[in-house]
Amino acid sequence: MLTLYHTPISPNSRRVWITLLEKGLEFELVEIKVDGEQFQPEFLAINPFHHIPVLVDDGFNVVESLAILDYLEAKYPTPAMLPKDAKDLAIARMVQLVTVNELLPATTTFLPQFLGLPGGDPAKIEKAEHRIATVLKFFENLLDDRPYFASHHLTLAEVVAGTVVNVLPSVGISLSEYPKLNTWCDRLITRPTWQATEATLEAIEAFKSIVMARMAS
Repeated sequence: MLTLYHTPISPNSRRVWITLLEKGLEFELVEIKVDGEQFQPEFLAINPFHHIPVLVDDGFNVVESLAILDYLEAKYPTPAMLPKDAKDLAIARMVQLVTVNELLPATTTFLPQFLGLPGGDPAKIEKAEHRIATVLKFFENLLDDRPYFASHHLTLAEVVAGTVVNVLPSVGISLSEYPKLNTWCDRLITRPTWQATEATLEAIEAFKSIVMARMAS
């Protein structure tokens, strides 16, 4: 049995959760509360870096979300979620890595707004907005007449980018200047797997409480 250790507010966790659902796999979902559970000996025995998510498959622990996605694709190749064509595969990988290395770090600048807290440093916000705009333009240019990045079918590019891009409007980043990307995002959020993994208000409020407690300490 596959076991996913996750936290519902994390896009890193969500991308793995969605992939498990899209592949129709049976798995157990174990929530780790980031108020300190990730530092407990039981979890550190699974992941000494105390990061979430972790996938456990018959005693084999896989850490780092992109490694988990590759593991699932290799071990459970149906339905295929990576293109075979070299150019298409490169596009999918670029989307994944640009999301992780460029888009997500910039998006975290807007975490206070997402949680309904006072805004951050204006200079940092302006820099993050520029960085996000660069990514969104890049993504817009990568999309063609196919419904997904480099494919007629959902890929791991969607799973990674689609769990970050879809939260941008909630922090005031409009997608209106990127019509292909906007349509792509609308297509994703109607999928049952996206709806099933959407963070609840309770999860958001719980995370907000943790963040506020850390800010006060």
